Amino acid sequence: MKKTAFIYDEKYFWHDTGNGALFMPPGGYIETDVHSENPATKRRFKNLLEVSGLMDKLIQIKPRPATVEEIKFYHPETYINKVKELSDEGFGDAGALALVGKGSYEIALLSAGGAITAVESVVKGEVDNAYALTRPPGHHAEAELGMGFCLFNNVAIAAKYARNILGLERIMIIDWDVHHGNGTESAFYDDPNVLFISLHQERLYPPGRGNREDIGKGDGIGRNVNIPLPAGTGNAGYMHALKEIVEPIADQFKPDLILISAGQDASVFDPLARMMVNAEGYRQMTRFMLNLAEKHCNGKLVACHEGGYSAAYVPFCSIAIVEELSGNRTDVEDPFIEGFKDLPIEELFDIQKEYIAKVKEVQSAYWNLTVEA
Repeated sequence: MKKTAFIYDEKYFWHDTGNGALFMPPGGYIETDVHSENPATKRRFKNLLEVSGLMDKLIQIKPRPATVEEIKFYHPETYINKVKELSDEGFGDAGALALVGKGSYEIALLSAGGAITAVESVVKGEVDNAYALTRPPGHHAEAELGMGFCLFNNVAIAAKYARNILGLERIMIIDWDVHHGNGTESAFYDDPNVLFISLHQERLYPPGRGNREDIGKGDGIGRNVNIPLPAGTGNAGYMHALKEIVEPIADQFKPDLILISAGQDASVFDPLARMMVNAEGYRQMTRFMLNLAEKHCNGKLVACHEGGYSAAYVPFCSIAIVEELSGNRTDVEDPFIEGFKDLPIEELFDIQKEYIAKVKEVQSAYWNLTVEA
């Protein structure tokens, strides 16, 4: 069994994105509903860990707030002050679909601090790996612009903390959220010591980001790997991408730490995407990343929660991840199997192989990848 840390705070669920329908505010013909990025998916995940008994087998660590100096590892003070002002005023948008409620500034500091806490506990050897149930999420946040429900970029800040404070040399970030991790990409686009890999549904969000040709710049050329996948990609397609691209690149990069931006919105039931990964798929991907971490960095692996908008299904995808991280299986089974049993989730299609082959063609100029003739 692994010593797995679980980091969360009740205040994460108090970040207020207001009422809306999907991601739009109410008004006109849009009737008041619940905003997509609401506490339900994450609170229900935490509740499932508790009622299943798995929480008792995890090492629960309370996060600390990130300091302003730590947030400044990526975000300039002017942007930090803007988020604080909006939070103090009670409501506003920190950029593009990055809603700030009363007290959101302090909660966002705590969210970034949760990612830092997870990294620190793993790097110092207090635990083998960690899952941080952070909220608000972070991977879309650019240095001076909140985006896509994200205020501060938790994973980028934690990676920079690992480099600047903990002294690690090479960090690998894999972002399997269904939306491209544009903010994290921007944070390390010219950094040769951070390998950023994003698997995402093509042409979804943000517009124009996540193209396979975006490979980094300057000293960071080849350290940015985008793997856009076609709608309908399921477990088999994701695993094919991991085996064909992620593993050989990781083997050459040899990271000291692996971070996962763990968005469970590539799930078969997510309302904001069109992929077909199920809970077993997330288990498979986690096992794969654990094996990479064991091979290269003594198992040092941290997952930080990002997106996922099916309140009913995210908990089952997420508990599968934590079960795999900790080596503890519960009696929780996927209760939604009947809803997708006839879908080709475990079938690899030619179009998926073609998309992955095109990424390999681009990246083979920088990595030793086998490209089919």
